[in-house]
Amino acid sequence: MRITSFVTLAAAVLVFTDASPIARRPHLSGGHAVSLTRNASYKHNTRAQIAKLNKRYPSLQILSGSTGHVPLTDVSPDLEYYGTVSVGTPAQNFKLDFDTGSSDIWFPSSTCTTTACKAHARFNSAKSTSYQADGRKWSIAYGDGSTASGILGSDLVNVGGISVRQTIGLATKESSQFGSSPEDGLFGLGFNTIESVSGVKTFLDNAIAAGSLAQPVVSVFLPSERLFNGQGGEYLFGGIDSTKYTGSLTYVPVTQKGYWQILVQDASYNGVSLGQTSQGIVDTGTTLIIVGDAAAAAIHKKIPGSVNDPNNGWLVPCSAASSTAKIGFKLGGVTFNVPVADLAYEDLGDGSGNCFSGVQGGQDGLWILGDVFIKNNYCVFSQTSAPSIGIAPLAV
Repeated sequence: MRITSFVTLAAAVLVFTDASPIARRPHLSGGHAVSLTRNASYKHNTRAQIAKLNKRYPSLQILSGSTGHVPLTDVSPDLEYYGTVSVGTPAQNFKLDFDTGSSDIWFPSSTCTTTACKAHARFNSAKSTSYQADGRKWSIAYGDGSTASGILGSDLVNVGGISVRQTIGLATKESSQFGSSPEDGLFGLGFNTIESVSGVKTFLDNAIAAGSLAQPVVSVFLPSERLFNGQGGEYLFGGIDSTKYTGSLTYVPVTQKGYWQILVQDASYNGVSLGQTSQGIVDTGTTLIIVGDAAAAAIHKKIPGSVNDPNNGWLVPCSAASSTAKIGFKLGGVTFNVPVADLAYEDLGDGSGNCFSGVQGGQDGLWILGDVFIKNNYCVFSQTSAPSIGIAPLAV
């Protein structure tokens, strides 16, 4: 993991103007001169000087933060992606699923003895000198029926070198669904309005308030097995990697804070409108694209051999993996594509030659653009006073 510090040119000029030691002043006629002595051991401390300027002149708001780079592991077949997060002093490491569709940060407590907890790394608060007890009860439930509950605590959470004090959920109970998960818990990147306990601030809230981030953003590159062999994925806290995408980022305004919710202006097939629109969320914690029933039917009608199976949802021929067709989602006036090749998500395994489709229905009113969308488009989650999502096609 690496950290790269950023300082604006304006900040640099102010820093070096304020910080330079003075050897002598010209003689002032009629006054009393006070001799100054050069400090031979003086060294510039840019971060300290910017902090001093911010305190003296609050309106400047000079950013002196950093970027935190978190490498990702792709759980085949692009099922989910996790990175390592350090918690406490000394650090205890956890593999967490970064999730823009929720806001809590949680993992098992060492006091949890359920089968699911014991299958993962567990946090021992007694071994962390920076841990602070909270005591409030905490619980969370997800759309797949999985649940976790326990107590809240507070400790230093380090993400790619960005470290802030953070309220964390320590699970003392986990449902059985988590037992087979490769990650130890979740790292929520949604807004604080959907925190499980009212009043808790998110990691992004705290990092931005502390000036720890060079920019108030988290940029996401999810590498598919098809394009990148699942290698090189990253979450970049506080920065944007322009080498990961082509063209320019289109910033799509968030229509409601909670999830990262935006307006999906249209869905299309090979550039031809399907006449579908909806509010939607860009959700790194959901594997597939989930749309309304009418939109799912309109998309699959264009893919020869597709069928809506009552037991398995929408299926497409596995041969679609070689298709050159594309479905598109219009966001902020720009259409962002998903190759039909990525809709042949996983072989049903029954010898039929059918695959589970990467697009499913059942989500009328609030579509979910999950990893099938994100692994084809670079996404920048920008938490400014007017939050937005910057999107551009991946550089392949």
